[in-house]
Amino acid sequence: MKQVFKSSCPLNCWDSCGFEVTVEDGKVTKVEGDKEHPITQGKICGRGRMLEAKTNSSERLTTPLKKVNGRFIEISWEQALDEVAGKMREIKKIHGPTAILHSHDYANNGLLINLDKRFFHCFGGVTELVGSICWGSGIEAQTWDFGSSFSHAPDDIFHSKHVVIWGRNVARTNMHLFHYLQEAKKRGASITVIDPIFNATAKIADRYLSIKPGMDGLAAIGVMKYLIAENKQDQTFIDHHTIGYHDLLALLDSIKMDDILAQAEMTFDDIKYLASLYADGPTSTYIGLGMQRYANGGNTIRLIDALVAVSGNIGIPGGGANFGNLQVGRSFQMDGLTLPHKKAASRQFPMMNQAEAILSAKNPEIKMIFVTCGNPLAQVPNSTKVKQAFESVETLVVVDHFLTDTAELADYVLPTTTVFEEEDIYYSSMYHHFVNYGEKLVEPPGEAKSDLWIWTQLAERLGFGEAFHMSRTEFLEIGLFDLNKHGITLERLKKEKRLPLPVQHVPWETKEFLTPTGKFEFTSSLAEVKGYEGKPVYLPPKESSITNSALARKYPYQLLSIHPSRSNHSQHYILIKALQMVKIEISEDIASEKQIEDGDSVTIYNDRGRLSGIAKIMKQAHPRTINVDEGQWHKFGGSVNLLTSDGLSDNGLGSVLYDCLVNIKKSIG
Repeated sequence: MKQVFKSSCPLNCWDSCGFEVTVEDGKVTKVEGDKEHPITQGKICGRGRMLEAKTNSSERLTTPLKKVNGRFIEISWEQALDEVAGKMREIKKIHGPTAILHSHDYANNGLLINLDKRFFHCFGGVTELVGSICWGSGIEAQTWDFGSSFSHAPDDIFHSKHVVIWGRNVARTNMHLFHYLQEAKKRGASITVIDPIFNATAKIADRYLSIKPGMDGLAAIGVMKYLIAENKQDQTFIDHHTIGYHDLLALLDSIKMDDILAQAEMTFDDIKYLASLYADGPTSTYIGLGMQRYANGGNTIRLIDALVAVSGNIGIPGGGANFGNLQVGRSFQMDGLTLPHKKAASRQFPMMNQAEAILSAKNPEIKMIFVTCGNPLAQVPNSTKVKQAFESVETLVVVDHFLTDTAELADYVLPTTTVFEEEDIYYSSMYHHFVNYGEKLVEPPGEAKSDLWIWTQLAERLGFGEAFHMSRTEFLEIGLFDLNKHGITLERLKKEKRLPLPVQHVPWETKEFLTPTGKFEFTSSLAEVKGYEGKPVYLPPKESSITNSALARKYPYQLLSIHPSRSNHSQHYILIKALQMVKIEISEDIASEKQIEDGDSVTIYNDRGRLSGIAKIMKQAHPRTINVDEGQWHKFGGSVNLLTSDGLSDNGLGSVLYDCLVNIKKSIG
């Protein structure tokens, strides 16, 4: 019997799409877009469609695995849970709970994904990861500036006279914004794309501006200098709703326009053109993730925020510095789900350099790593050090669908369910404000179990089972509790499948900000409390000719690692044969200089490592630029993170993945 169900995409993405899922004889046979979804309107990407193949894959893990003498054997759930719980109990007794590290990422969305925190909090508190490889610098930067990171509602773009897409390839990573862009252009808005790589989004732009990687903040300084010199700043907004403007002026005065143009590798006409857009608002700015993955990443976002503020495009329809949209996730009662007050001990490692922290940890040393919702061996910077760190601990436990690079290192691998095999609620903290419901549609294969079942069983063995003596429905109702007063109940959500959350469609419209001063802060008081420089400053990338000319001579090319078009990070490489090779994309000038042609075998390298693959020449990219899509498994040729640094961004909460210089040569043999 064939049935079609409304569901939702769980992937950690901007769009959180609505699905229509076809089930026949207890098996998912097709995943298509839900045409009735108010935002995603029936359009989904290949990554979402791949969830059918993922659910049905013969590569799925279906029984717990234990490594014995270097090889995996299948064991029962009872044995796996007894042994893992026993090791946790012993480690806690001898070394304390923080001798266990919970290594996680954000591979999948879902309200009840957060119950892993409930488990580890009730255990007594473990060593936790803070920050984000993906967007940590930008979120922290906007928290310093605005008090949080909020974005305008999707359809507010239709109030924009101009739209600036700054470092975000929405055609690849935010496809429904791409649809809104096309419609906004039809209605008369201009579209400008700023990016080192001419991408599919740039193809629909009225103007594409190429910029040297890592120099976006410097470009924003140039635009502000020109605006203020021409007296086109919004002085009323500045005088009444901001603090620290004099510090910004001091920064702008300290940097010459000629230096900006030379270092950002832009023209004065480019600067004048951008200034004309921001002075002729409302102008909306959509900020991407890549340019905050440098040592100057937080600074870069702060300077773009400052440009949006100086030009008066904050708190108005059609404006905004749109990066994250944290007001969506804050709609839910997370403390009720995660029980942070149960934590008796705590220690934090930055997500980006967790490997270094593991290797150097004392009092206590890390004895166990518990991995959920991630594949750190492929995704965390400096893969060689990550492997060394994860191999150094006594016990590694991984919860996953597949035998990933990380799972292959594990002592225990616990097979878990996919989106269609469990009930949950899905939302995006990056773009739109609709919450989606997804019911359980099929049974999982073999003995695969939900994360909630795993936490419940372990909690019973560790003496706090009562914290999990609730049904899935009861947990979902806890998460929705604060929304009940807005008419958003689980019963209604099950019936209607998706509902709008009560968020600000035009953030900061009242000009009341969540900063300590209640104003937009060019000089951040929160930064100063945290021990950082609060004044606006400019920092160049850490690996550049400006900061390290000797390194730049040795490794003259900038390595980027953008999101793959067909895989959500590392998740789908195992499912798509065509992806199981390393593609090294190079700008035309490198190809000419090194006499490299499409299809040549090449190797990129630096002091951290090397990676070999097949060359592909990018037809339009900023000079001296190389890209390797992130997410590739080591078993399929190696991750780009063999070359990336595990350093921390300027505000301590982001990665420096893009702050990476390399050289390239043709491979021999």
